Amino acid sequence: MVILSAISHFLTQHPFWSWPMIVAIGALLGHAAAKWRGNGRWYLLMLPFFLYGPINIFTAHIFNALFLQAFGVEGTAVITQSEETSSTLNDQNIWAYDAVMRTADGLDVVTQFDTMSASIYPITNEILIPPEGETFVVRYIPGFPINFVIMRDLSPYGKRYRIGEDRRPVEKAAAQFAASPGNKAFIAEYREALTAFIAKHRGDAGPAVIADYQARLDTLPPAD
Repeated sequence: MVILSAISHFLTQHPFWSWPMIVAIGALLGHAAAKWRGNGRWYLLMLPFFLYGPINIFTAHIFNALFLQAFGVEGTAVITQSEETSSTLNDQNIWAYDAVMRTADGLDVVTQFDTMSASIYPITNEILIPPEGETFVVRYIPGFPINFVIMRDLSPYGKRYRIGEDRRPVEKAAAQFAASPGNKAFIAEYREALTAFIAKHRGDAGPAVIADYQARLDTLPPAD
């Protein structure tokens, strides 16, 4: 697992350098297999490597996140410094981060990553990095702790994000209800949104939010 983690880390942190290396490995394997078997069709073994080379640039962090989530152990980390770089991704500047990761046995490991190479689980289209100075949960392979995946939904910043996202349908339903308090469909949607949020986040949204939403629910007109 340590070797796999080291390989995955290199592919994730150096995707552009990995491209020619992956292609070269494919060429060597294909050539060696063709010579060994005496059959030129073994050169086709090069094709997956040629195809994966450019694909790795955009998928290495995804495979790394899935690998570490499945086989890693839990630790914690904190970003100690962040710096905006001149490189861009989707018209947004890439940020570079220094971090200290603490392993399960209490070892402190200094490491670095950036916006493009960060491995985050669960997999989403959004790159959500923890705020500087706040502890977050990670998973890593013992023996190679510099390669870790950020466990967003287990970390405080991820929980805040998830709660914020789940509040959006509640506030949308509240606005609809305020615009037309007598609309039965709006009342039903508001009740459903409040009930779903309270049931899902009663233990992590904070007592003030839950009390507010419960009060709103209690004052809604009764269902027919």
